[in-house]
Amino acid sequence: MNGKSILLFLAELNQHNNREWFAENKEKYQHALADFEQMVNYLIVHIAEFDKEIAGLQAKDCTFRIYRDIRFSHDKSPYKNHFGAYISSKGGRKSQRAGYYIHMELGYCMLSGGIYCPQPEVLKALRQAVYDNIEEFKGIVENLTFAKTFVIGETDKLKTVPRGFPKDFPDAEYLKQKHYTVAHMVSDDFFASDDSMEKAVEVFKRMQPLNKFLNYTVDEVLD
Repeated sequence: MNGKSILLFLAELNQHNNREWFAENKEKYQHALADFEQMVNYLIVHIAEFDKEIAGLQAKDCTFRIYRDIRFSHDKSPYKNHFGAYISSKGGRKSQRAGYYIHMELGYCMLSGGIYCPQPEVLKALRQAVYDNIEEFKGIVENLTFAKTFVIGETDKLKTVPRGFPKDFPDAEYLKQKHYTVAHMVSDDFFASDDSMEKAVEVFKRMQPLNKFLNYTVDEVLD
């Protein structure tokens, strides 16, 4: 199982991102989508072995549409230049819980996860949870294997410590986050190999402790 057909389709789509070409090559898209969903279903089954909350999801619940909403965008390209799926309990791609994300885009492939763009009340609670349990949180994200595998969001964060927290908190950078996400960047060739999904499962397994930490708070706020 590999993503060669997906990478080939994306290479062509990058050159011909218009409705006419897409209509003429709909069969190529459907083949690439079927291969992608096969990969996602594999991930669901094997992630559920260490994160039982994932069990029962299906690829169609997790895979994002390729069609772009161009109503308010300067870029009028009708199709996304990537395939993506968010594997998370309680809604798949629509879930507000932390989960596992696979992204295939030429030159920008990655395996990531955590929680992206949480609701304001959830973000506030997550910061409080990190503050109150900083040693537990650091034990996860500063673990040697975790730190070698993932990069924590470094760009989209506050410039100062959020209101309500002491300015001199020694681990204030963890409170400035707008998203509690991590990413593991991979080459395009990663997805072209036959054992790519097995390797992806191992990456996501290292991520699970962070998702568990985050979801404890998410569930307290949203349930």
